[in-house]
Amino acid sequence: MKLSNATLASLPDGVVRPNYDRAGLTPGIVHIGLGNFHRAHQAWYLHRLMQEGRALDWAIIGAGIRPYDAAMRDKLLAQDCLTTLIELAPSTRSAEVTGAMIDYLPVEDGNGPLIRAMADPRIRIVSLTVTEGGYYVDPASGEFDTSHPDIQHDINHPDRPCTVFGTMVAALKKRRAAGHPPFTCMSCDNLQGNGNILRRTLVPLARLTDPGLADWIETEGAFPNSMVDCIVPATGTQEVALARSLGIDDAAPVTHEPFRQWVIEDRFCAGRPDWDSVGATFTDRVHDYEAMKIRILNAGHQVLANVGELLSVPTISGCMADPLISTFFDKVEREEILPYVSPVPGMTPAVYLDLIKSRFANPAIHDTTRRVAFDGSSRHTGFVLPILRDALAAGGPVKGLVLVEALWARMCAGVREDGSRIEANDPHWADLLAAANAARTCPRAWLEQSQFYGDLTDEAGFADAFDGWLRLIWSEGASAALAKYTA
Repeated sequence: MKLSNATLASLPDGVVRPNYDRAGLTPGIVHIGLGNFHRAHQAWYLHRLMQEGRALDWAIIGAGIRPYDAAMRDKLLAQDCLTTLIELAPSTRSAEVTGAMIDYLPVEDGNGPLIRAMADPRIRIVSLTVTEGGYYVDPASGEFDTSHPDIQHDINHPDRPCTVFGTMVAALKKRRAAGHPPFTCMSCDNLQGNGNILRRTLVPLARLTDPGLADWIETEGAFPNSMVDCIVPATGTQEVALARSLGIDDAAPVTHEPFRQWVIEDRFCAGRPDWDSVGATFTDRVHDYEAMKIRILNAGHQVLANVGELLSVPTISGCMADPLISTFFDKVEREEILPYVSPVPGMTPAVYLDLIKSRFANPAIHDTTRRVAFDGSSRHTGFVLPILRDALAAGGPVKGLVLVEALWARMCAGVREDGSRIEANDPHWADLLAAANAARTCPRAWLEQSQFYGDLTDEAGFADAFDGWLRLIWSEGASAALAKYTA
């Protein structure tokens, strides 16, 4: 059955579908970067409210700013912006069609349609998932990089911006001129203090072209921090075929695990849906929740993904099923990560790790090591290196975390141990490839990438251990290094 509004009533029995009148929905949110995660997570929470007859004036308008977003737009518009979510537990699966999204804006140079949509006073929240590396923040200093060519373009052409942040500034300028209040700016990316980072990007950009506007945004706007969590694999032919096997012809279905978490600061300047009534948590302790998740789950993903790529283990669940890799993961987590994680209400770090291990081991979730290893230049600097710095400062063990960095360096050489090629998998792949191959004979060449490692190269306990691990990996293989660490 081709998915559309017209066929909702004819979907197979057992498929949950919207029980609300989608024609009566009105927009309240623009979401930029409308990938699988958003549709399985934030859009799902809103859909659950709509199923209860609430939040019908908070529907989502999707948006993208890159040319490749146009393909997703075409797919979703062809099926009335409906999405099939397929929940994959270890032994069961279920399907639900969600309908909280009602439109997807045209992707155009200058982003005119997006600016006009965000300037509409009905829009009270602009949320985004643009990946950890999409905030134009220097990874070493943590400061907004105004020298980036994209940012320079937006400074010189504020009415035809090319970045998501330039478009938000342009829309806020229109709202201020029209006498409308600002919208809440809500990051949903895996960044500690993601709302703070969004503020430190958006306000300085506005200040470079209109200081008064920047003051207005900072005073009247809102940038809530949030933590998001749900494992959502990429969609390929296998996922499309799975939807078809359930009787649904969906060009862009989403598979996900049977777990979601959303923790948000209750800091909104123009209202919000009651997400907490359908499972989200509003708290002023977002930092503790996000630190637990980013350090145990996101850093843990990097512990697994790089060695998985090197050893040709295609999925995260496959890594967890490998005795050597899973032992390596458990030892690094318990001895070198958990000591730097604080508990949150109802959850200790050790209990959370057990939850993560069971989620990672779910064989029904085909989450590839390639997807998880993507953009390591952002994920290692954002997830792994902060823990390493804390451990060094505390005088704690770091050999496993240093081994994680050496495995990343080896992976970026672009070839697996079986001789197969690792295709480009990072926005800075060419630079990483060059550094990784130089490090084959001189490991410290990798550490000379100061944009990632900063002054860590001055820490003998880090640099010397890295040198030893990388030489061992190149001479005897990744498994030998893991075996030595876990012995």
